[in-house]
Amino acid sequence: MLDTRGELEVETLLKIVLGLLAVLLVIEVLEAIVGTIIGLLGPLIALAIAALIVLWLLDRL
Repeated sequence: MLDTRGELEVETLLKIVLGLLAVLLVIEVLEAIVGTIIGLLGPLIALAIAALIVLWLLDRL
């Protein structure tokens, strides 16, 4: 019986793990950036809706 397990070298496995870790870190950073942008846009959208309602009530639209 031929044993074909363990054909990958340790260095190759380490490169794969480090590559996956780098991808995970990039995703975390992008998530933080997008979360900050959306967090800032939330109140601005609410303010714009409130301004539209006030303008509509004052017959300015």
